[in-house]
Amino acid sequence: MQSSLFKLPFWCVAILTFAGCAVGPNYKRPAVNAPTGFRGATTDVSTNSLADLPWWSVFKDPVLQDLIQVALTNNYDLRITLTRLDQARAIQAQARSQLLPQVGYGAEANRGRNEFLGTPMPNGGQTGNSYVGGFEALWEIDLWGRVRRMNEAARANFMATQEGRRAVMISVVSGVARAYFELLELDEQLVIAQRTRDSYERTLRLFSDQHAGGLASKLEVSRAELALRTVTATVPEIERQIALKENEINTLLGRNPGPIARTSTLLAQEMPVEIPVGLPSTLLERRPDVRATEQQVRAANAEIGVAIGEFFPRIGLTTIYGGTSTDLDKLLKSEANLWSAAATAAGPVFTGGRLTGRYRQTKGAFEQARLSYQQTAISAFREVSDALISHSRYEDERVEQSQAVGAGREAVELATVRYKEGKASYYEVLEAQQQLFPAENTLSRIEAARRLAVIQLYKALGGGWSLKDSQWFGASAQVRNDSK
Repeated sequence: MQSSLFKLPFWCVAILTFAGCAVGPNYKRPAVNAPTGFRGATTDVSTNSLADLPWWSVFKDPVLQDLIQVALTNNYDLRITLTRLDQARAIQAQARSQLLPQVGYGAEANRGRNEFLGTPMPNGGQTGNSYVGGFEALWEIDLWGRVRRMNEAARANFMATQEGRRAVMISVVSGVARAYFELLELDEQLVIAQRTRDSYERTLRLFSDQHAGGLASKLEVSRAELALRTVTATVPEIERQIALKENEINTLLGRNPGPIARTSTLLAQEMPVEIPVGLPSTLLERRPDVRATEQQVRAANAEIGVAIGEFFPRIGLTTIYGGTSTDLDKLLKSEANLWSAAATAAGPVFTGGRLTGRYRQTKGAFEQARLSYQQTAISAFREVSDALISHSRYEDERVEQSQAVGAGREAVELATVRYKEGKASYYEVLEAQQQLFPAENTLSRIEAARRLAVIQLYKALGGGWSLKDSQWFGASAQVRNDSK
């Protein structure tokens, strides 16, 4: 008897020890070969990053800020993601509930012959009633940690969904900003086309006057009219693209197609002068898509533990308390009390390879998730580098193209003056004008591309990663405070 008493604490300690462990591998973040610096970065290496800024500090146009605010509230992609988040939260609650006893109730009333509650029972050929009612509690003792691994996987999936929501938020912000800048670029191209059209109209009048005075041929007038009609024909196409871009923005805002009011121009859009990017290693902590992928790795790792736990027996406790009687009025009396307490254990013996297959499946899923995480991280490094290189090269290109546009404008003025003085042919005037129009359009595209590269970089760095949810959706109040 004494030896049994000494053994009892040992088994208690053993059970508590096993209960504190969980089968399966513990999660460890997959290794990523992060570069020491971003290719294309021109600033000194620092821990500061453009992603630390809230979106309203990067996009300072009040009209754009209002559009982004509306999109963060009404965008359908974001609202769909919110429903997914609610589903993931509910799934996590379901998994967590399995750690607690499950309590239910039941009742049955029956009338029969030679039976009691549906069980055949000799009763002398009599017909009678039978009643039963009570409560039942079931609790699986998570000795091996199978349920805890299920809970870990559900929580990781919830966190992945939450990070996915933040990724959609960043995509909405950058998507609205990109479409808005592209709309302003189209506005600029429309102004250029209209200005060029007016210039060609003046040239046509000049050639027509020269022709009427006998100083120019009909060929000069025809060439001038050809150039005018060619440029004029581009105006409807640009106006079509403007309308389509406005419809795109309204779709991002969750609104029906319609015009977009704007009071600014492309060149008036202020962008950060210094663009710090931070350390590549910190990008893994800032990018929500990378963090979401990591949570998927964590969930896949936990599923391995769940699969291993299926090989072990399930140990549980079952209790029943209630009453049973042949008379309904006696069901709640003490002589009708019904109770039982039982411990259960059940485990697999032969499953035809089902459990082994399930285990191998989870191992393969984990390997897939691990590779996806590493691929997402490498893609993130590339996106940052692409944006940095693009921003730098667009700046160099802008300088050269600005000089080309300046030279083209000067050439048009000089050619016009020389033609009026009879020192140049009409070919010089038309050639200068025809070279200026595409040069100005090219400069407009470069100016837009420079700004779009900043948007791309802000998104690639995980812009606004430190903002809380209330700050994202309450940005209008933050904007008002910042403007005071």
